[in-house]
Amino acid sequence: MKTIYKYELEVTHIQRVFLPSDAEILAVQSQDHTPHIWAMVEPENKVEERVFEIFSTGQPIGEGMGVDRKYIGTFQLQGGTLVFHLFERL
Repeated sequence: MKTIYKYELEVTHIQRVFLPSDAEILAVQSQDHTPHIWAMVEPENKVEERVFEIFSTGQPIGEGMGVDRKYIGTFQLQGGTLVFHLFERL
């Protein structure tokens, strides 16, 4: 049975998050001053590592490095003074 789970993120450039296989990322938002992703998962599926990158507004995003990325969403911290953009490495 599919369930929506929340996963906390760190505000760091590259990080690994362990999610059940076939997890579908639904949203990224900040909650209580911390970024989180919400994903629809099959909790009994095998867990796999997925790699995410966070870029701040104005930060260069390296292209042509053999890295494909999928944009997930944008979130804000500190009342909107810090804006970040989440991508998943494919």
